[in-house]
Amino acid sequence: MASSSDLESKAKEAFIDDHFELAIDLYSQAIALCPSNADLFVDRAQANIKLQSFTDAVSDANKAIELNPANTKAYLRKGVACINLEEFQTAKTALETGASLAPGDSRFTNLIKECEKRIAEETEELTKQLVDKAPTNVVNLNNLPPAIGLSSQGTTVSSSKPKYRHEFYQKPDEVVATIFAKGIPANNVVVDFGEQILSVTIEVPGEEAYHFQPRLFGKIVPAKSRYTVMSTKIEIRLAKADTLQWASLEFMADVAVVQKAIVSSGNKKPAYPSSKPKRVDWDKLEAQMKKEEKDEKLDGDAALNKFFKDIYGDADEDTKRAMSKSFIESNGTVLSTNWKEVGAKKVEGSAPDGMELKKWEY
Repeated sequence: MASSSDLESKAKEAFIDDHFELAIDLYSQAIALCPSNADLFVDRAQANIKLQSFTDAVSDANKAIELNPANTKAYLRKGVACINLEEFQTAKTALETGASLAPGDSRFTNLIKECEKRIAEETEELTKQLVDKAPTNVVNLNNLPPAIGLSSQGTTVSSSKPKYRHEFYQKPDEVVATIFAKGIPANNVVVDFGEQILSVTIEVPGEEAYHFQPRLFGKIVPAKSRYTVMSTKIEIRLAKADTLQWASLEFMADVAVVQKAIVSSGNKKPAYPSSKPKRVDWDKLEAQMKKEEKDEKLDGDAALNKFFKDIYGDADEDTKRAMSKSFIESNGTVLSTNWKEVGAKKVEGSAPDGMELKKWEY
C-alpha cells in the first residue's frame, strides 16, 4: 500500500502535468492516511483553485489554518479563493494575517491592494445608488407575511446523501439555519462565517466528518453572526449585510436578487440596498473555458495529457480507482482503466523498449 508521502509525491507530479482532478484524488488519499498534515490541505486547495472549486479551496485552507496557524500558504490560498468568490473583506483579513507571518512576500501586499480597491468600488457604488436612486416602492413590513423558506440543497464535500437534515427561515435582518444533529457535543462542532460562505464541520469519533459549506444567497456580517449547539440541533443565526429577501439559503446564479425598500419608524429615510450589477457569471465562464479547452487542437505530449485527463474526468469511480492505483504502483509507467484487473494484484512497472526501470529514491 502506498504511503502518504508517496501519494503526495504522485499528486505533485499530476498537478505539474495539469491533471488537477487526479491530483485532488491523490491528495485526498494522502489526507486519509495523514489527516493532521496541513501542507496536504494547502496543496489540495491550490488544485481546487485551478478547477475553480473555490468553496472547496476555502474549506481546505481553513482546515490547514486550524492544523497549523503559522502556515502562510494557507492564508494565501484562502485569500485567492475568496477574491474569486467576491468576498473581498474576508480575503483581505486572511491576506493581512499571512502578510504578518511573511512580511517580505509581495504576493500578499499586491492582493491586499486589490481587495482594498474592490471594497472601495463596492462602497462607492452602493453609496451612489442609495443617494441617487429614488424610491419606487415603499413597503410596510407590518403588512407583510413572515418569510419562511426551506432548503434541501446542501453542498457537502462528499457526493453521498447528507447525514443531517437542514432547513432555514428568515427575518428582515437575519437568516436562521438549523442543522438537525442530535446529541453532538459543542466541542465537536466548528462553524466559520465568511462574507458569503458558511462552513460547518461536525466530527464524531469513529465516523466520517460531516461538512456543510454552501455559498450563501446573500452577504452576511460575520462579526454579528453566531451559532448555538443544542441537544437536538445546531442553530445558526446569519446577520444579513443588507435587507434583501433570500430566495434560498444557497447562492443561485440564475435567480435575480429581490430588492425591497424597508421603512422604519420615525423620520429616518428608507434604505434601498442593491446587489452588485457587474457580478461575474462563474458558471458561464467555466462552461466557456471547458468548451475552448475541448475544441483546442493539441499536438504531442499535450494532446496525450489532455486525452488522459478527459478519460479520468468522465470516468466512474472504479475506473478512477484503477487509473490511480496503476499509476502509483507502477511508478507512472502503467495507466489502466480496468479495476477488476488491477484491483486484485499489485501493478508492476514496465519500461519502454531499450530502457531500464529503476525505483525512485525519496
